[in-house]
Parts: sequence; C-alpha cells; structure tokens
Amino acid sequence: MRVVSLLPSATEILCLLGAEGLLVGRSHECDWPATVTRLPVVTRPTSAIDPHASPQQIDAAVRTELAATRPLYQVDEALLASLRPDVIITQDLCAVCSIDLPAVQRLAARLSPAPAVISLNPTTFEGVLDDIMTVAGAIGRDRAAVEAITNLRARVYAAQEFVNAYSTSRTVALLEWTDPLFVGGHWTPQLIERAGAWHPLNPTVPIKGAGAAEGPIGMTQRAAGKSIAIPAPVFAASNPDAIIIAPCGRTLAQATDDAADVAKQPWWANLAAVRAGRVAIVDGNQYFNRPGPRLVDALEFLIGWLHDRPE
Repeated sequence: MRVVSLLPSATEILCLLGAEGLLVGRSHECDWPATVTRLPVVTRPTSAIDPHASPQQIDAAVRTELAATRPLYQVDEALLASLRPDVIITQDLCAVCSIDLPAVQRLAARLSPAPAVISLNPTTFEGVLDDIMTVAGAIGRDRAAVEAITNLRARVYAAQEFVNAYSTSRTVALLEWTDPLFVGGHWTPQLIERAGAWHPLNPTVPIKGAGAAEGPIGMTQRAAGKSIAIPAPVFAASNPDAIIIAPCGRTLAQATDDAADVAKQPWWANLAAVRAGRVAIVDGNQYFNRPGPRLVDALEFLIGWLHDRPE
C-alpha cells in the first residue's frame, strides 16, 4: 500500500502504528518524526502567505484570501500522480491549517486508479483517538491501533493521578495566535480542564445528552468549540493565573518573538500570570495544535507545569 499524508497529525498517527514504510509523500508541514522529512513534499503555501511575516500580517493575508475564496495551499498534481497513492489522508476541519477536502477529492478523482481519500476532522481528544482507529482501518493495522490507544490511555490515566478532578479554581489562557489574540478551542480546553484547571475564555460545555455524566468525573462528555478571537481588553480582564503561548504553525523561535511583542502591551505586566512567572512559551506544532498522539505529551506537560511535578 502507498499512502500520501497531507496532514501532520495523520503522518504522526501512521508512524505510531508502525506504518511509516507505507508513506510515499507528505505535506510541507509534516515534520515529525524527523525521518519523514526524507519523503517528497506535495504541497506548499500560496505566495500570498509569507510564513516569516508578522502574526498580524499573516492574519490579514489569510482573511483576504479566504474572503476571495482563493486557496491557501497548492498541491503538486504531477508529483502526486507520480507517487501512485492508494490512500490520501487529509482534513476538513480547518481551512487555514492545510489544503481543503474538496480540492483533494477533485485531485484524487483525476488520478487513475483513483485513491481512497480519508478525511480526519477531530474536535475532541476522544476524536483524536478515534482517528487512530480510522487510519488503522484504512491501512489494515487495527491491532496496532488498539495497542497504541491502550498505551496512550494508560499515560493519560497515570498523569491524571496527580490531579484533583474537582479542583478547577486555577485559570489558564492558551493563546493559539497573538495578533489578534486567539484562545485555543476544541481539544485544548479539554486538556486544560483535565489537568485540573479552567479555560474560562473558551470553556468546555456538556455534550448534548450527557445527562448526569456532564460533571468532572464524566469529562469525556464535555467539549469546547473552535478557537476564538478575544479583544485585548477582554483577555486582560480575565486575568488568568497561567498563560501558555503556542501560536499555530509558528516555530518556537517565532513563538518567542510573538510573546515578546505581546509583552509590550501596557496591560500585560499587570496580569496575575505574569506577576507570578506562570507564562510558558511552547512549540504549538509539537504539543497543542496538532490533533495527534502527542496531545498526550501536551497533557503530561500541563499537569507537570501546573502542579509543579517533574515531567
């Protein structure tokens, strides 16, 4: 079987399942594990988006392109065809993160034979685990998926032993973008709440039909919406106890620069998190932003950081 992954989280899932050898192509953002960087790259951002521009400039360019219904990414169709994939894995969750599903489906339909197109669109941590099973089913690795999910669950349960499930008095704000300010959504508030804190600017709510399972013990029955833009005065008024800066798609060096720019705002120094030294700058690609197996790493980091436990 020959697989092309257009999604970094899918690439990580394939490697988790021991199926890296099936990969014959990847997106320009697929960079983990490092061994996948040897593979041909079949996507690239359009010239309208400069990844080295400032967050404000990138946000403006993205909004302009989306408003004009122009794609943010391009696929090298000739290269894709030469790779003769049996399966292409993509997503339809975020138009900003990678190439959209309809475009991939149109490309696949022009190939002969036409490959299967698998779309992963998780909005919760449980959905991420389900995606492992979805990928496994597409490549015939069901047994490996069960083992992988069991191991990930075991790590989650072990980490949560250090958390009081009924204590959510500490507030956390996770920034997925810094100009404008975007706070995390989907699985991110879940991770924060499961680490024994609260994400008040975009909290989880009970899933419809959760009933008596909506409380702390039934955390799998709570979910959050997508990431949202927050005006600076609202963010400052929330006065979080801890702040995590993890800009989506930015390197750690860029995230550090972005954080330095935010820190220049007059309201920043007065925040409780800043005064207490509880601000973390992390590589969002490696921890929070990709809905793949390393979300468990993110949860372990959160619990260790929030509860002063060594990792």
